[in-house]
Amino acid sequence: MIRLLVAAMHSGAGKTTLTCSLLSLLKRKGLDPCAFKCGPDYIDPMFHRSALGIPSHNLDLYLSEESYVRHSYARYSAGRGACVTEGVMGYYDGVGATPEASASHLAKVLDLPVLLTVNPSETEDFVDTVRNFIAKEETKHIAALFLNPCGPDEYRRLAPVLEQALGLPVVGYLPHLPEAQIPSRHLGLQTAGELAGLQRILDCLTDTLAETLDWKRFAAVFAGENKPACSAEADVTSEEADVAKDNANGPVLPVRIGVAYDNAFCFLYPETLDAFREAGAEPVFFSPLQDSHLPEGLSGLYIPGGYPELHVKELSANTALKAGLADSIARGMPTIAECGGFLYLGTALSDPDGNAFAMAGVLPGSAENAGKPVRFGYAELTAKTDGLLLNAGESVPVHSFHYWDTTETGTDLHAVKPVSGRNWDTGFQTATLFAAFEHIYYAGHPALLKAFIEKARYYFHE
Repeated sequence: MIRLLVAAMHSGAGKTTLTCSLLSLLKRKGLDPCAFKCGPDYIDPMFHRSALGIPSHNLDLYLSEESYVRHSYARYSAGRGACVTEGVMGYYDGVGATPEASASHLAKVLDLPVLLTVNPSETEDFVDTVRNFIAKEETKHIAALFLNPCGPDEYRRLAPVLEQALGLPVVGYLPHLPEAQIPSRHLGLQTAGELAGLQRILDCLTDTLAETLDWKRFAAVFAGENKPACSAEADVTSEEADVAKDNANGPVLPVRIGVAYDNAFCFLYPETLDAFREAGAEPVFFSPLQDSHLPEGLSGLYIPGGYPELHVKELSANTALKAGLADSIARGMPTIAECGGFLYLGTALSDPDGNAFAMAGVLPGSAENAGKPVRFGYAELTAKTDGLLLNAGESVPVHSFHYWDTTETGTDLHAVKPVSGRNWDTGFQTATLFAAFEHIYYAGHPALLKAFIEKARYYFHE
């Protein structure tokens, strides 16, 4: 089995490009690869999925326990011939400028060999820069180097120099390919579903990598007796065990949970859907952009994040769906809305040009572009009163990443950033509603979903 983690010295160094190229090439070679993403990012896994045709899964050591990360990695990589994990930001970049939850932390926890992609044109003392960077790693998981971007002549000149100086193999390169660039915007890359010509880009990258990757040396480094750090059955958290035990007590009809999913609400972990099913729920998709009414027989609603700010006109014009949604929530249908979903429940939302449009009107507050990330990053979220997901004093790790801010962020929860201690009130929580900018990684905290689904089941039987 080929196993590796693709890392870089800093953000914006081509990790996603290299990861997708590798995934496509491994698929061509018949190795049935799978993909993971270190950290909470929603967008990069969409590109992995486009390259493979199957979901990519997140591994986050802040949002979930090590035991869950090991279990998830083993579960979703089982039976695959290759497994590529994309790192997050720079290799050592973690929580609050510490290595916690960084790509290097994940490599240590899962014992993954690392392919470090480096750009030879960034500094004049390139070899010393890479040497000093690698020397910071105590666990010595960096196993090989990849040059990106780099031309063929430069590669032939630099590879032997790096190998002699660093004692690591250089296994390939990608030249600068203007025709295969993936454009960015706020929150990161454009999403895979929106990018015209993505398959052409992937084909170009894969055709090139097939010529520039030293396959024999690559396989020699990353294939072999590399086995997952645990079996798919091992290291199940106590919360997961409790949910599994409850579900084993007898056949129970699944609770139908309406899940908003379209171009406006696309930030959805596939593990979340699996966790819903394992907790006794049936996710039923609907589109706030296109559907005129909610699906029949729902007992709860989950409205994830995404890019509603880029689709405000269409969302506002769909008055029938907004009215049906607002009525269901008013009647007490248990509802989770996070980030983009939280904005959608407000009174108004502005597009990138500053034009405001009416939203669902369930919550107070209008939102517009703040021009920069707002309350960005990881935090610990604590409930101030009892509610749908958390009782007073209970906490859960979260992450937040948004450029749009609202005039009414809510005060039912309190967030505290690790390391810095910066804190703020946030969110709305009642007995039937949980709405906030902050994202929860529900797969790593199945007890929260269990509480939500129990209340949804109660609502159905009322």
